[in-house]
Amino acid sequence: MEPMSLTTVLDRTRIAMSEIADYAGALGNPALRLGVTGLSRAGKTVFITALVHNIVHGGRLALFDPAAEGRIRRAFLEPQPDDTVPRFAYEDHVEALIGEDRRWPESTHRMSQMRLTLDYEPEGFVARNIGSGRLSIDIVDYPGEWLLDLPLMTRSYEEWSRTMLEASRSARCAPLARDWHRHLATLRPKEPAPETDAVKDAELFRAYLSACRDAGASFSALPPGRFLMPGDLAGSPLLTFAPLPVPEGETAPKGSLWAMMARRYDAYVRHVVRPFFRDHFARLDRQIVLVDALTALNAGPEALQDLGRALGDVLSCFRHGPASWAASLTGRRIDRILFAATKADRLHHTSHDRLETITRAMIETALERAEFAGSAVEVMALAAIRATRETTVRQNGDALPCIVGVPEAGETIGGETFDGSREMAIFPGDLPDDPQAALAGAARDTVHFVRFRPPWFEAAGPGDGASFPHIRLDRALNFLLADRLA
Repeated sequence: MEPMSLTTVLDRTRIAMSEIADYAGALGNPALRLGVTGLSRAGKTVFITALVHNIVHGGRLALFDPAAEGRIRRAFLEPQPDDTVPRFAYEDHVEALIGEDRRWPESTHRMSQMRLTLDYEPEGFVARNIGSGRLSIDIVDYPGEWLLDLPLMTRSYEEWSRTMLEASRSARCAPLARDWHRHLATLRPKEPAPETDAVKDAELFRAYLSACRDAGASFSALPPGRFLMPGDLAGSPLLTFAPLPVPEGETAPKGSLWAMMARRYDAYVRHVVRPFFRDHFARLDRQIVLVDALTALNAGPEALQDLGRALGDVLSCFRHGPASWAASLTGRRIDRILFAATKADRLHHTSHDRLETITRAMIETALERAEFAGSAVEVMALAAIRATRETTVRQNGDALPCIVGVPEAGETIGGETFDGSREMAIFPGDLPDDPQAALAGAARDTVHFVRFRPPWFEAAGPGDGASFPHIRLDRALNFLLADRLA
């Protein structure tokens, strides 16, 4: 799908005007807009918090070239540059991680943003004498549920209805959709219906979406994203629609329930999805997509295939291509995309390369489209905050590669339930060498993933080198930012 087909002529004009304004403003203070996204519980909040904390506090970033070479003079937070977007609650999230109760911060429920500015020493004699030596990084965080709305801009209400109904009849989703399906059977889409029918249908549909999310049953079946993260749209008619079993090749009769649902779907796309794409998504320079592949591996092959489809839908909406000042005047292009398989600390390092291979296999077709369009694409396994360490345990004469940490209260392995206070050594198992075997479900019974509490950590002052431990966060930063700090 050609990314520009997502936009209307008016959208393109507005995007171009905002780009001209951004370009003029960047002449005195260069800025890079980094999008951080991913589906629910992929770790967006933790990633941003760890990124900022490690850079500001001089953490261990041996593979982030500008930091390793000592060229970052100062890193500091600036006031939120966009008055219409809430600031990312960085300080609150740090407090949650290092406070007495040591807990993971709350997940993303709305869009937020923050500006991190780096004063650095450019490389080379010419660069040091001509370059500004300052880069502002605008980190844009938004719920993964909103991300899945972008493909709606290219689908009619009827196409979306058929897709959603088909997904809801799958073996994993059908039990969760029982109440909604029962109500659907009482509706007559071609006939007029009272508002109460639409409201009840939307409520049951929303309950089904929520159950899908909580059970990890289906990622591609989650849009519209604002049904689960309504924000200031709660109770609005924009959120009072749902799929209907409508016949193919026909048009909605005037005044019918079908016509009302289609009108509200179109309004949702026009007033919610398109502005999000135009005002925020289309202005990104770099993108990291966080992928919770481990949860999908635990759920089985259907969940893995569904996650791959959802990521493919999302990637097709990115405006790929090499960056240049001329291209930016007609809309920025995302020239670097990182797919990060998160929570790698739940595995021994011997399985990290397999996790990367499995993630790449899930999104192979979508990746090929992005690379063909001129974007640099990388896939890596990482843990923005490492909650475990590694050890070897001998059992019956065998050496088992284990991870050590404090499991969350309520986590269970082998009939033992943890209380959230004891440190334990756990053998997580090994991922298959063959990614296709993993996608077919071979890993489901051979690996055991446990949620761990955040690691013990003492608050640090700027520049003292103490920050959250991680796995490959420095590699991720090097891919996403290092060339702009050269």
